[in-house]
Amino acid sequence: MSIEPNLFGDACLIRRWGRIGARGQRREHHFTREEEAVRLFLQLLRKRRSRGYRPKPHIRQDASGDR
Repeated sequence: MSIEPNLFGDACLIRRWGRIGARGQRREHHFTREEEAVRLFLQLLRKRRSRGYRPKPHIRQDASGDR
């Protein structure tokens, strides 16, 4: 899930899901105020966490790997 501005300056909550390696699905919710998008984001986040979903672990890239 992410909150991004659209071309008209409105806040857009974007939800993506699907199987790994597949194209997946996408749903967009448009809001005139960013606060409304944040409210829905937090509501959906609480619902997912109550069902056992956890955030994807962040993979740190080591600076020495650029050699």
